[in-house]
Amino acid sequence: MVRFEKKGKLGLRYIRPYQITERVGEVAYRLKLPSELSKVHDVFHVSMLRHYVSDPSHVIPPQPLEINPDLTYNEEPVTILDWKEKVLRNKTMRLVKVLWRNHSVEQLRRLLGRQRTG
Repeated sequence: MVRFEKKGKLGLRYIRPYQITERVGEVAYRLKLPSELSKVHDVFHVSMLRHYVSDPSHVIPPQPLEINPDLTYNEEPVTILDWKEKVLRNKTMRLVKVLWRNHSVEQLRRLLGRQRTG
């Protein structure tokens, strides 16, 4: 499975909305992808797609994203939002919440909410 963030449990599966150009078979769709995603196959199974509810006020500004040959991209930290120290049996560990470039604070809140419930 292709993920456009870190590998693992909390990796994002959905990156942004794209236009469906045609239906391929009963459960697959061809998407109109930008040129920077030319190495990604443009046909997706319906289970990998998410329904988009249109909202005129919802505008997603395009963000330049450089994708590496192995279909990953480099994350850059912007700022530290919060930190706390967790005391274990014989050591103290510092936990840090970081705001990353290409992510918003809302995405961070959703990820943290998913982490607590999952």
